[in-house]
Amino acid sequence: MGHDAIKLELIEWLSRLEDEDTIEYLKVVKDSKTDKHDWWNDLTLEQKKGIDRGLKDIEEGRVVSHEEVRLKYGL
Repeated sequence: MGHDAIKLELIEWLSRLEDEDTIEYLKVVKDSKTDKHDWWNDLTLEQKKGIDRGLKDIEEGRVVSHEEVRLKYGL
């Protein structure tokens, strides 16, 4: 399916969409592509701390590969 066909399909779907949460989410996605606003500024302090902890884990080698997780859980 070409991009033009996909766009038309999305336009038709969006015109019938009633779910307010989905509409709001799509607006955020659209604005993120056109807005120079940094999403980091919208995060809570706790969210920023969580990201920082994750980055520190990566730096210190506390990581598990995708393949290891797949094997462990039989995925």
